[in-house]
Formats: sequence, C-alpha cells, structure tokens
Amino acid sequence: MLKIIKYSVFDLLRSRWLMIYFLFFLAASGLLFSFSGDASKTLVSLLNVEIAIVPLVSTLFGVMYFYNSREFIVLLLSQPLKRMTIFLGMYLGLAFPLSLCFLLGSSIPFLVSGDATADPLAFVFYLLTGVFLSFIFTAMGFLIALKNDNRIKGFGLSILVWLYMLIIFDGIFLYILMAFQDYPLEKLSLALTLLNPVDLSRVLVLLKLEISALLGYSGALFNDFFGTAAGIGMAFFAMLLWIGFPVAAVMWLGKRKNF
Repeated sequence: MLKIIKYSVFDLLRSRWLMIYFLFFLAASGLLFSFSGDASKTLVSLLNVEIAIVPLVSTLFGVMYFYNSREFIVLLLSQPLKRMTIFLGMYLGLAFPLSLCFLLGSSIPFLVSGDATADPLAFVFYLLTGVFLSFIFTAMGFLIALKNDNRIKGFGLSILVWLYMLIIFDGIFLYILMAFQDYPLEKLSLALTLLNPVDLSRVLVLLKLEISALLGYSGALFNDFFGTAAGIGMAFFAMLLWIGFPVAAVMWLGKRKNF
C-alpha cells in the first residue's frame, strides 16, 4: 500500500492541474488578505471559497484519476495484491496531495504575514475542515467512478453530488424550517447540519470568529452545542464518518467489481 501511495503521490505532483489548484488558493489567500487586511474577514471570504472549490475539485479529481488509472488498476489486480490494498492506496495517494496543496496554498500568506495568530482556533478549524472535505469528496469521486463505467455519467453524477451538498441540501433545510416553524426545531437543525459536511464545515469555522455574534438566535443555538468540547468532538466524529462510509463503500464495491 505504501508503494502504491508513493507512486500515486509522485505521479500527481507532476500534474499541472494540482499546481494550478495550489496556486489558486495561494493567490486567493494572498489577494483577499491584501484587500481586507483583517484575518477574520479574510477567513470568512476564504471559507466561502473553500466550501465551493474544495468539494468540486476533490470530487472531479477523484472521478478523473480513477478513470485515467483504469489500466494501471487492471495491472495491479493481476498481481498478488489485495484489492483493498490497491484501492485504499490509490485513494490515499490522491487525497494527501490535494490536502497538501490546500494547506500550503491557504496557510502560506497567513504565516508570512503573522496574522494566523489573530484568530488561531478559527484558522486551525478552517484548515482542518478543508482537509476533511478533501478526503470526503475524493472518496465520493472514487465511489462514483467505481460504480459507473460510463465517464459522462460519472462526471455528471459528481457535479450533481457537489450541487446537492452546496445548494440543494440548504434549500431543503430552509424549506423544512419554514414549513415546521411552529414546532421546536433546535435538535432537528443540529441533526440536519451533521448530515452535510459542507454546512458542518461552515458552522465550525464561523462559530470561532467574532462574526458568530451576528448570527442571532441560530448562532447562539449552534454555539451552545458546537461551542462545547463535546459538540466539537461530535462534529469531527461526524466528519470522520463522512470519510469512512464512502471509503468502506469503495472497498466493498471494489472487491466485487469485474474489470
């Protein structure tokens, strides 16, 4: 598995698209910081970029990398290797470089300026949620590509998953809150937030910034839960489950799929 991870990482590091991904976050972080001059405002702007770009790129990279590596997978399957070793090694070999590009591109401008210490917890949460989103949506991309041999269908489903997590889920969420506004929905709101890693990332970062005071009653509600050690632990445990379920599905499906 380590050899497969090493090969995948070195193969991806030569990719121009991975370099563009790193330069995008580096430029976005640097430009937003130079325009605002405030670490908190920059983090809020970068958070909107993170929850839109990281899931999209990770899903598309997962789908594209799996399709392009199909002959390599067939070659590995002809060797005395476990399928779980092959698929897990390729998944980690893709998720690590994507996470590394996000981490370096987002953190270098803050570390150079020294303003990462202005809101250190929010900054750490921003980086952690970006890494989690990278691993989550890379696994989803692998699962989509493994399930669908048709490339057009695979890319279409990856875009649909991204749109659902980013936009459609929030629309359903708001409709439920409006339709049942006469009922106590505090626990339901918290549960629905855990069902979407994008919303969960947004809440975790915003609650660590001073802007959370502007969120009103909903902000106080989320802060009462996610502001505690138990709430933070549950949130990150939910993120781990969001990684675990797609990866487990990839392992299960990979053992049964004929190439």
